[in-house]
Amino acid sequence: MSTTVDQTKNAILVVSFGTSYNDSREKTIGAIEQDIAAAFPGWSVRRAFTSRMIIKKLKERDGYHVDTIEEALDCAVKDGIRRLILQPTHLMDGNEYMKVAEMADAWQTKFECLAIGVPLLYSESDIQSVIQVITEDTKSFNDEQTAICLMGHGSDADANVIYSDFQQKLRATSHRNYYIGTVEADPTLEQLLEQVQSGGNYEKVLLQPLMVVAGDHANNDMAGEDEDSWLSQFNASGKFDSVDTQISGLGGIKAIQDLYVAHTKAAMDGNDAAVSEESEETAGTLEDGTYEAEFDTDSGMFHVNEANDGKGILTVKDGKMTIHISLVSKNIVNLYVGKAADAQKDGAELLQPTTDTITYDDGSTEEVYGFDVPVKALDETFDLALVGTKGKWYDHEVSVSDPVKAE
Repeated sequence: MSTTVDQTKNAILVVSFGTSYNDSREKTIGAIEQDIAAAFPGWSVRRAFTSRMIIKKLKERDGYHVDTIEEALDCAVKDGIRRLILQPTHLMDGNEYMKVAEMADAWQTKFECLAIGVPLLYSESDIQSVIQVITEDTKSFNDEQTAICLMGHGSDADANVIYSDFQQKLRATSHRNYYIGTVEADPTLEQLLEQVQSGGNYEKVLLQPLMVVAGDHANNDMAGEDEDSWLSQFNASGKFDSVDTQISGLGGIKAIQDLYVAHTKAAMDGNDAAVSEESEETAGTLEDGTYEAEFDTDSGMFHVNEANDGKGILTVKDGKMTIHISLVSKNIVNLYVGKAADAQKDGAELLQPTTDTITYDDGSTEEVYGFDVPVKALDETFDLALVGTKGKWYDHEVSVSDPVKAE
C-alpha cells in the first residue's frame, strides 16, 4: 500500500461490538486498530462500536465516548473523507456484521469509495489459520487427559453453522479433544457437557473463549461464580479432577491481528471476489459420465463437508452437468440457482435437500444435507442463494472446476 495518499481524505473505520472491560478492550480491539494503523500509514484509523448499551455504559461510567457506526460515518462525511474502508472485528458474518454491511450499502453514495472488509472467519483459509492459532495458544494444556472447550457467542443467523464447521475441522486435524459450545445458540452448554463426557475419559477441562474480546461472556458466563456459569456447571458434574479457565480474547494475538490487516488490504484492493479465469473448459468438452470436481464458494460458512475435501460428484449426461455436494450439517434447507431476491418469488424452483451420511477419518458418521446443483459451465462463477432454518435467504457465488473422471 502506497504511503503517499492524503491521510486527511482516506480513513479506515474499525467497527467492533465493543466491551466495557477496559483492559481487555485495549489488548484486543485496540491492538487490532494499532496493527491496522501500522500496516497502512497513509490512512487514518477510527473506532466505532455497534453496541449502544456498551457505548452508554462507557459514557456514564468512565466519561469515555465511542461513536456509533452512524455517528462515525456522519463524522467521516463532515471531515471530507473520500475513501473509507469499514473493517469489522466480528468473528463471523452474523447479525452484528450484517448490520455493518447494511450500513455500508446505505452510505455508499456519500463517498468516492466505500468498501467493507470481511469478518475473521470468512474463508476456508481463515478458519484453518485460526485453528492453528488456537491450538498453538493452548498447546501447554493439550494432552490426552484434558478436554479443551471453546466458548463462542452463538447467533440465530445462519452463520452459526461456523461453529459446527470449526468443530469438524478440528476433528479433521486430529484435535479430537477440542470442543465448541456457545452462549446463545447451538451447541449449548448442556450439549457441550454431553459431548465432553461421551468423548473420552478426560480428567481435566480447560475453558477458553472463542471470541475476539474477553468481555462479559468470558468473565461471567464462562468463568463466573454463578451456579449457571460454564465453570460452575463443569465442576458440578463431578466428572473432572480440575476445571481451569483461560480468559483472553483472540484479538490479543498478533496472528489474529494480521488476519484483520489482510482483510482490510483485500477490501482496499477489491480482491474479495476475485475469480480465476485461467480455464475455458466447458461441459461440451466433457464426455458423459461421473467425475470428482472442486466446488468452491465465497464463504467459510457455506462449503462442502470437510470429509469430502472440498469436492462433489459431477455427473454429465447428454451434455448437461449436475454436481452433488454434501454440506456440513442440516442447517441449510434449500438452495436456489440465482439471487436470494428471486428465490423468494412465487414459482421459484428451489433445490431440495437429500440426506447424506458422512464418514470421518476417525470412523464416526453423521447425517447432513446434500444438494444436486445444476452447472452450466466449468470454471465460471455463478449465483447460488441459500436459506437456513431461520428462513432468511443469503446470496453466494460458487464455481465448479478441475473434474477428474471417476474410476
